[in-house]
Amino acid sequence: MGKQKTMNRWFPVLGAILIQLALGAIYAWSVFTPSLVAAGWTKIQTQIVFSVGLVTFALSMVWAGKKLAVWGPRKLAMLSGIVLGAGYALAGFFGGTNFTALCLFIGVIGGAGIGLGYVVPIAVGMRWFPDKKGFITGLAVAGFGFGAMAWVKLAGAWGSLIADFGLSTTFSIYGLVFFAMIALGGTWMVFPPEGWLPEGYNPEVTSSGKAAKKEENFSFSEMLKTPQFLLIFITFTFSAAAGLMSIGLMKLYPMEALQAQGLSAAESSAIAGTAMAVFFSLSNGLGRIAWGTASDKLGRKMSILLMTAIQGLTLLAFTSMAGHEYLLYLGATIIGFNFGGNFALFPTMTADTFGTKNVGQNYPYIFLAYGVGGMFGPMLGGKLGDLGNFPMAFTICGVCCLIGAVAISLVKQPQKNCEMTEPEFAD
Repeated sequence: MGKQKTMNRWFPVLGAILIQLALGAIYAWSVFTPSLVAAGWTKIQTQIVFSVGLVTFALSMVWAGKKLAVWGPRKLAMLSGIVLGAGYALAGFFGGTNFTALCLFIGVIGGAGIGLGYVVPIAVGMRWFPDKKGFITGLAVAGFGFGAMAWVKLAGAWGSLIADFGLSTTFSIYGLVFFAMIALGGTWMVFPPEGWLPEGYNPEVTSSGKAAKKEENFSFSEMLKTPQFLLIFITFTFSAAAGLMSIGLMKLYPMEALQAQGLSAAESSAIAGTAMAVFFSLSNGLGRIAWGTASDKLGRKMSILLMTAIQGLTLLAFTSMAGHEYLLYLGATIIGFNFGGNFALFPTMTADTFGTKNVGQNYPYIFLAYGVGGMFGPMLGGKLGDLGNFPMAFTICGVCCLIGAVAISLVKQPQKNCEMTEPEFAD
């Protein structure tokens, strides 16, 4: 089977990176918030649009997972590009600084476009690289993290799009670019032939040469009945909430803390912007690759346990770090690194626990935790920010991450009951 003529399996990786770079648009939202606050928005309003986008992203991904087996990955990727591009283009033409319009175009339509495409590169990548699931998933989704830095910098310091053209035109430009990148990357989104395996790979033997346990594939309905699903869901919810809260506040809170230490508003803004756009964003992308690669050696559960425990302790310490430039950079790096790890570890944890065959249908249900975290984390941060208590948001999320570490430690490999049917949506 390994001798079947197929395309080079690295082409889907290239396509995945292009798609994920565009989908990372959602993390660039923070670059627009200062202009919106200057236009009269409250901090909580800026976080509502972000939260709406995250929730729509997660919900639409469930629908996309079901359609993946029916339409195939290429068609779903193309639809993602059309919807995401249209959302930002409409925001540019009609949105301006109108809160309701941006909630609809960026939050609902843009979020749906991201959700339609996000699962495609993950499912495709795991099929082409069953021998390196953690590494390849991390590499594929790294674009999502690096994309945030690119779109922030293009709109701000590097491209000065907002300063030169305004918010509306920047939205329109991004819509066109997002569509083009996803359409190009989508051309390589195809599954390998049924039964194909990379040369030299034997799924029945572990890396140490021992016989591997036969993988069991759960349908989404079977998965939802297991306690393992609940424990993984809780851990992802807390970890996502902490990271998403940090994204929303990574500029606003350090600016406040740095000014309290005697720095000017301009100095504080420059330092906080660097912490978010460089240190957080770069480590967010690198963390996906590093944690994914590490999990191939350490195992998924141990990797998630370490990641959430380190994140929790860092968030608790961050309230003492945010007002000092180099400690802020260190804190932003660690938080971004661990946050990025979520997106390499939880898809592969889903595949290892419930089977690779149906990961495209099962992972969207796990990913709903990201939507729950997207409501809880940013809204908590925005509300406490309006109350003048940013530190409490980081403390609460730090404790939640430590609870998540305990939850993931309880996960055991599930066993299918003999009466269970074959997985649904298997292709």
